[in-house]
Amino acid sequence: MLFENIGILDENFNYKPDKYVLTFGDRIVYIGDKRPEGKAYEGNLGPVYDGRGKVLMPGFYNAHGHSPMSLLRGYGEGLPLDRWLNERIFPFEAQLDGEAVYWGTMLSMAESARFGIVSTTDMYMFVDDMVKAYMESRMKANVSRAVTNFGHEKPENLQFYKDMVDVIKMYDGFGEGRIKADASLHAEYSNDDDTTLLVAETARKYDVNMHVHVAETNFETEGCRERHNGKSPVEYLDSMGIFDQNTTAAHCVWLTDEDRKILASKNVTVASNPVSNMKLASGFCNVPELYKAGINVAIGTDGPSSNNSLNFFEEMKVFALLGKAVSGDAAAMDPRKVLYSATRAGAMAQGRRSCGLIKEGWHADLIVVDLDTVNMQPIEDVPTALVFSADGKDVLLTMVDGRVIYNNGEYDTIDVEKAIAMTKEARIRVGGRV
Repeated sequence: MLFENIGILDENFNYKPDKYVLTFGDRIVYIGDKRPEGKAYEGNLGPVYDGRGKVLMPGFYNAHGHSPMSLLRGYGEGLPLDRWLNERIFPFEAQLDGEAVYWGTMLSMAESARFGIVSTTDMYMFVDDMVKAYMESRMKANVSRAVTNFGHEKPENLQFYKDMVDVIKMYDGFGEGRIKADASLHAEYSNDDDTTLLVAETARKYDVNMHVHVAETNFETEGCRERHNGKSPVEYLDSMGIFDQNTTAAHCVWLTDEDRKILASKNVTVASNPVSNMKLASGFCNVPELYKAGINVAIGTDGPSSNNSLNFFEEMKVFALLGKAVSGDAAAMDPRKVLYSATRAGAMAQGRRSCGLIKEGWHADLIVVDLDTVNMQPIEDVPTALVFSADGKDVLLTMVDGRVIYNNGEYDTIDVEKAIAMTKEARIRVGGRV
């Protein structure tokens, strides 16, 4: 596809107007001031997209999610995390089946494409059915079956652990690389030492990424100190080898200066989930301090049940505003840095080296955003407008690996009406068992 006369965010997230960008296969093959010409481009321009009044930017990489939880949207409102999980979420999830998980994932893929998300770091169960939804929708994902061991069983005998290993063996690199498989420890509080050590060892053995919840609440953090001789969740997980592989640590709300030093030294990505953290009254991630420590900070939505949407522009704005609020500095959270966190930082967390920037030779994971809207105009600075003025509904087109998934209200790979109907039906079916 040839995007012509379109503004772009360059690799430094500066706005450049009136560019031509050509994609071929799954890559960006040309970026320039003039229409591509010559034998190399003859017959290879494909459809032409009129970019006037629009901006082309990298798609969003959702650094922490639980996509099937669209099934539980609005379920268990008004509870803090521990009660929300134990009283509402875990009992519902105990009754889930693969069909329900498939439709919940498919609905979230439709919502993701609508709001410009091209890839999600997902943690859940019935992974086969999740992967089926990813493949049919043609979206990208890093998927994991998280391990929990509340009963202190031998970890190698746990079905959750066996499932995690099977997921890694079956799906890492699946779908021409669109699917990656991560190792995953659900959290410190949901496992014992032997399980934590085994999950860390498994990640090293198969050389895959790690995905883990870390220091989401003060209750969790103080409980960890009581369980582990004063160690914070970060200190404990580091001592167990969890951060030895490329790790995404979700939340990281309750951190010390020492925690931030450890995360920086181990090149851990923090996936900040501001909307979910506020909705569950878990606290505020101090992103400016993470930036100062040199930590790669990405943005996640968490599940649609604790958010309650996947509107990534909303998430990005809240992320930026909270950074200003917790630091007391109105100049904090430079919009270009925020856009980097929403795109390239998430791609790096997922281990997608040539994704998340508009560069020749890189993957064509792109979105088109309408600038000529009542909520955007007049525009003083495009990156600032994208962070603080834009909305998810301003996304006109979402492209994943060069394939248009969403275009001006139309989906190429997803039957949205069916996904909505089947998810509603599954919610009723599963809820009737609780």
